[in-house]
Order: sequence, then structure tokens, then C-alpha cells
Amino acid sequence: MNTILDKIIANNREVVNFRKEKLPLSELKKRIDYNYHPNSLCKALLSGRTSGIIAEFKRKSPSKGIINDKLSAETVTKGYVENGASGLSVLTEEKFFGGSPEDLTAARMANPLTPILRKDFMVDEYQIYESRMLKADVILLIAAVLDKETISRFTVLAHELGMEVLLELHEERELEKIDDTVDLIGINNRDLKDFSVSIDRSLELIKKLPEKAVKISESGLSSPESILHLMYNGFKGFLIGENFMKAKNPGKAFNEFLLKLTL
Repeated sequence: MNTILDKIIANNREVVNFRKEKLPLSELKKRIDYNYHPNSLCKALLSGRTSGIIAEFKRKSPSKGIINDKLSAETVTKGYVENGASGLSVLTEEKFFGGSPEDLTAARMANPLTPILRKDFMVDEYQIYESRMLKADVILLIAAVLDKETISRFTVLAHELGMEVLLELHEERELEKIDDTVDLIGINNRDLKDFSVSIDRSLELIKKLPEKAVKISESGLSSPESILHLMYNGFKGFLIGENFMKAKNPGKAFNEFLLKLTL
């Protein structure tokens, strides 16, 4: 039986093929603004001057359904940044997460100096050039989806285009796919099979990650206590979406969360 991840990847390949027909790679490359110099998420997280929270704009998810489809990417991401987010994550996958490339463009225009992660399922080099055209600062590579050779190849290309790479792991057997040149390594606390969430996944896997990697914990981070515990154990970044997006005012929810974190 195909998992939800299999379905997402199959759909994404169709979407990429459609986009290639609509805008060939040769034409897409001409639309890249090489005068734009991407912001560094690594520097933002390592500076020690920011919250460490990467706040996510996400309308829906396969596990939760509609989370918040009433607010714009511009409004939400601006609220996050004004309240102290170290970086932003913007979903651009449409069918399963309700996102779009236009959401990233809106977030970029509203927050020119904030690092933005393009949260999508990368399966083709075309998407990496597309991410640069959209002025993303970081791309996501998912170890469960790609082999090590592809991860290395995509990482080289992203770096050539000036972007950073966040490699996402879900389980121990994916450790062998780590390319030493990736900038950030994320541990997703969500089990891709049953969608259960536990930060123990982050706490176990961090012990086996390369020391120099900037480490990020993702998913299921709903309490300041969890953040502090993960921070104490070596994590520099914390990707949080649903916890803020389910509120009527995500920016305000972010602020209230941060106040509890700093008390």
C-alpha cells in the first residue's frame, strides 16, 4: 500500500513535469535575479541573538486537514518576523498542504531580510532553480525521498545558486545519507507511517549527527519546555507551524509562546 508520502511524491513529479512544459528550465533560469543575495539561516541561528524559532506558514496538512485557510502568507509571516522569528518556512506544495509558489513570493516581499525555507518535496533539479527564482534562501531535502547521490548533487547545485540546504531525517537508517556539505540537519519528530509525534526522536538522533551541522528539531513542538529541553541538548533551530497557525492570530500566538520561553 502506498503511504501518504508516496502519494505526495508521485503528485509532485506530475506537477514538476507540468511546470517544465509551461516554463522550460532554459526560460526559468533567465528569470533568476542574481542581484538578490540569499539570507543565511545558519548565521541567524548561530548568532545567539534570535529566538531560534523557524515559524511556518501552513494552511493544511494530510494529518490535520485544514489548519488555517483564512489568512495570507504576507500577514502571517510579517507577524512572525515582527515578533522575533529567526526564520520562516513556507509550504509551496498545493494538493496536500494548500500552499503555492505565490505564498513564498508574498512572504519574501514582506520580509526581505529574513531567511526563508522553501518547504516542499524536492524530486527534480528544476525545483532548485525554481526556488532560487522565488528568492528562497534555503531548500528542504528529505532523506526518506532521495538517495545519497541525489542529495549530494542537489546540495552542490543549491550552493552554486547561493542557497543553503536543510536535510531532513526521520529515522536512524537515514544517517548514512548525510552529505557533509549540507548546512543544516533537521530531525522530524513525526512518524511518516502513523503520524505519531515524539521529541524523543530528536533527542536520540542528535547524538549521531555530525558535530559541525546546525541542528533543527521539527514537528510536535507545542510547549516552551520542549524547546528548552531540546536547546539544552544541542539544537539551534526549532521549526514550528501548526502550534501557531491554528490560532486566529498566528503572530500573536508566536509572541505569547516566546514570552513563556524567555521567562
